[in-house]
Amino acid sequence: MSALDQLRTRIAAGSAVVGIYGLGYVGLPLALRFSEVGIKVIGFDIDETKVSALNEGRSYIERLGPELIEAARATGFEATRDFSRSHEADVLIICVPTPLDRHHEPDLSFVINTTEAILPHFREGQLLSLESTTWPGTTEEELAPRLARHGFIPGENCALVFSPEREDPGNPRFGTRDIPKVIGGMTASCLELGSAIYAHAINTMVPVSSPRAAEMTKLLENIHRAVNIGLVNEMKIVADKMSIDIHEVIRAAATKPFGFVPYTPGPGLGGHCIPIDPFYLTWKAKEYGVNTRFIELAGEINHYMPKWVVQKVMDALNNLGKAVKGSRILVLGIAYKKNIDDSRESPAIEIMQLLTNKGADVEYSDPHIPVFPKKRDYSFDRTSVELTPDSIKGFDCVVLTTDHDGFDYEELGLHAHLIIDTRGVFPSKKAVQA
Repeated sequence: MSALDQLRTRIAAGSAVVGIYGLGYVGLPLALRFSEVGIKVIGFDIDETKVSALNEGRSYIERLGPELIEAARATGFEATRDFSRSHEADVLIICVPTPLDRHHEPDLSFVINTTEAILPHFREGQLLSLESTTWPGTTEEELAPRLARHGFIPGENCALVFSPEREDPGNPRFGTRDIPKVIGGMTASCLELGSAIYAHAINTMVPVSSPRAAEMTKLLENIHRAVNIGLVNEMKIVADKMSIDIHEVIRAAATKPFGFVPYTPGPGLGGHCIPIDPFYLTWKAKEYGVNTRFIELAGEINHYMPKWVVQKVMDALNNLGKAVKGSRILVLGIAYKKNIDDSRESPAIEIMQLLTNKGADVEYSDPHIPVFPKKRDYSFDRTSVELTPDSIKGFDCVVLTTDHDGFDYEELGLHAHLIIDTRGVFPSKKAVQA
């Protein structure tokens, strides 16, 4: 029996061991889901804090309670920093970040470094799956040649697939098991094996013809959102100049039962996907002589929004006879979306920095993020301000950037001297819309 046939048998029997590389907002939920269906999971991460927390039954992601960690450990889940244990896994799934570098170009270093750390311990009959969002061609052009240099040929003595993550943190309707899984394999047998292992944990599989088709699928999903958000953000600016409430307009337009999908404006784009993924395609498209002007324009608009918000703060304070320099300003919500504890690429943090640069004394309040997290580009020694009538009154201005359900909007409306609302939560007479 060949090594791939042995893998096929183990997958069918549910005895294949899954290794997941990167135990963040994508990797950890996937690890817990595989554990939930009785599959042994080894979690790999370079962060000793995460590894220790998981092995002690603690969680560092708010929506994944410690009871879920303990349940996974009861089925054999363990976390490690020791990549030499990669040979123990039958299926190796890479879920590491793919950020942009300071030149706004793709940074595949996390993917490449993880792959290089795996390869000395890779063996025949293993399946390697990349979930990290990236440019079309990455699996075929970056991962397959590295496997080949070690004597591993997908479809012959190993398997290689791309299956993009599709997490929506904070959405109670769609957990990991419920979101259909797109997957593309280097060969038909790669696709078959990849689909078979994921089918244990995920209800619906969506096979496509190749890894690059799967890579492009993920980019299209996020570019679709980025472009439409850019459109509605531009509409917000135009409506503001015309003294029109854009949120009223969106609600009215959404009553059309066909041909319109409502998107809501905000202070900019956040999260690891939508602010970043479009640039992976614009970068790769240049290789083919294509300029993605439409996508890049949407990116420019969305990137501008934090500056728009800061200008609205300055104008509103000026109307009250105050300068932004020396003003006490409270930013409400630094998570990139409501009701989660994830602040990656959050526009609220850029707004904090821009206001600080202009001399404001800036604090924040977020019920999901009690201590300001470590960031590559920003450093605020801050803890979340408890919202009370007195604390709210102590600020010259509050800026609503993330509309968490945990905020008491009635109390904020009663006690804030000035509210800048980027989410359309407050009536216009209570707040300045931004």
